[in-house]
Amino acid sequence: MKKTYSLLCLLLIVTLGYGQSKATEKADKLYDGYQYVDAIDAYLKVVEDNSADTYVYKQLADSYYHLFNIKEASTWYKKALTTTQDSETYFRYAQVLKSEGNYDQANKQMDIFSKMEPNDQRAKAHLKNPNYIPKLADISKTFNVEEVGINDGAQSDFGAVLSNDNILYFVSTRKMSGKEDAWTNQPYLDIYKSTRNEDGNLSEPEGVEELNTIYHDGPLTISADGKTMYFSRDGHSDGTFKKIKSKRVKVAQQGIYKATMVEGKWGNIEALPINSIEYTVSHPSISSDGKTLYFASNMPNGMGDSDIWKISVSGNTYGEPVNLGPKVNTSGKEGFPYISEDGILYFASSGHQGFGGLDIFQFDLNKNEASVNLGNAINTTRDDFAFSVNNTLKVGYFSSNKSGVDNIYMAIPICQFETVALVKDQDTNAILPGASVTILDAQLNEIAAQATEMTGKTSFNVSCDNTYTINVSMDGYETASFKVEASEGEDVIVNADLKPINEMITETEVKLKNIYFEFNKSNITNQGALELDKLVEIMKDYPEMVIMIRSHTDTKGKADYNLKLSERRAQSTMHYVISKGVNKARLSAKGMGSTTPKIDCKSNCTEDEDAQNRRSEFLIVKD
Repeated sequence: MKKTYSLLCLLLIVTLGYGQSKATEKADKLYDGYQYVDAIDAYLKVVEDNSADTYVYKQLADSYYHLFNIKEASTWYKKALTTTQDSETYFRYAQVLKSEGNYDQANKQMDIFSKMEPNDQRAKAHLKNPNYIPKLADISKTFNVEEVGINDGAQSDFGAVLSNDNILYFVSTRKMSGKEDAWTNQPYLDIYKSTRNEDGNLSEPEGVEELNTIYHDGPLTISADGKTMYFSRDGHSDGTFKKIKSKRVKVAQQGIYKATMVEGKWGNIEALPINSIEYTVSHPSISSDGKTLYFASNMPNGMGDSDIWKISVSGNTYGEPVNLGPKVNTSGKEGFPYISEDGILYFASSGHQGFGGLDIFQFDLNKNEASVNLGNAINTTRDDFAFSVNNTLKVGYFSSNKSGVDNIYMAIPICQFETVALVKDQDTNAILPGASVTILDAQLNEIAAQATEMTGKTSFNVSCDNTYTINVSMDGYETASFKVEASEGEDVIVNADLKPINEMITETEVKLKNIYFEFNKSNITNQGALELDKLVEIMKDYPEMVIMIRSHTDTKGKADYNLKLSERRAQSTMHYVISKGVNKARLSAKGMGSTTPKIDCKSNCTEDEDAQNRRSEFLIVKD
């Protein structure tokens, strides 16, 4: 299986020292020089000579892990762990097992890791919620995923970013120039571009030659006006590398470079001052106002293998790097940040709880809450990374090696908005925590139900294209319904003021809104049930109360037919209340037909007068 580039940009793997004998010295040198493909060959020769031990097995496993060869990594970790290893080995094996979908065994490895590293953020997250996968699978789908036609198929394509003028930039190993990366024996990365037409189709990719060198170039980010690019580049290209004489290798780190558009070409390329020969600075993403640059780095004072950082930008002046902290970064790997114009940071992580490998998360800079996994519509058991979204053009892209090689996929945002219900007492304006709030779709099917918090609020994420109904109920209050109209993405606040239920009780009756029935039918409708639930609550609050239900029709139709219809409706109403737990001895029902109209208009009734005559009465017989 091909190595994904997600490793290459998350550099500076901690080296583990030299082997235990001369037999492993050559392999160790290759490993410490990040030449994992050649290191694997060398370690396998040690295995073939029957001189391997668990140290060699671990080195083999780590080499395959760094190349994201899940199957082989799993095989050699299992052999290595016949003896006790360092804590990170157990964590890596857990990640491999997750990528294989073996979550039970992964949890066992995480249990061992957590005992060895109880203060590690990853251990704390595991102990708090070890069986998190079902919850991740239930995350609401926010994007529809589609294939794109520009993938090479055999080579890696990833890191796609769409500019506001419909140019899709990405990086690829598709150029077979003959020169290969010694770490992976794969071609070096180049920057490509493709034009997106009105139908969303992409033109045949072409290399951005003025940016590409014989070494790695990309990934990248584009300014909102399309005139400035920040991109990653291998330090070999401008001679900024570190010589390690003992290993006879030149180790170059990734750095970030700036280019500007000059007469239709990218030029004026210059390195950023945050670059270093000691650590990686990569995966740039510029904010829409051009004032903040986000990036990934394993620079000192981070939290893990690589973290997300940011710097301020003012022309050619750059601020000091600031770590985004524990709500984004972990003891694992974080990389591929992308900052959207509405302040959502998307990034890839192996440290936060996910499905396996790298998962894509989002962090809302406006709310500063915990990072959220994008769910299994986007994430898989393999590596998923390099997510970007153009809010203006309403399309996103991300990369995944779920097929065995890095490919680019399109993510179409599903328009959603947040409906916030604020429940208060209608008379006192006091907030009402603990109220039951249910949201229904346009066909009155229940979508979700939850209680209001101490603030009197609760919220639901719903689709922009539909209308909704919110039903709110609480002991001591009249149940109420509120309409929620379709939105184009703007959040909606519903002021749900509830009327105290004691205002419905008079000396002679309990006043409810009309109990509606379908034409010529006597079964209780959803709307009628909401009203009758108020009567149920009142009768529970007043256990001595006895009610007679009287049902009336309008003057249309024959008197005998109306009398029978009203009797059926009265009985149906009574039986509904009994079904809710009210003793049947406290209820009686009688159909009145059209014998006692509220408005005596006889055969000349208007539509409004007929509606008033079709009514139900709830008379208090005893209290």
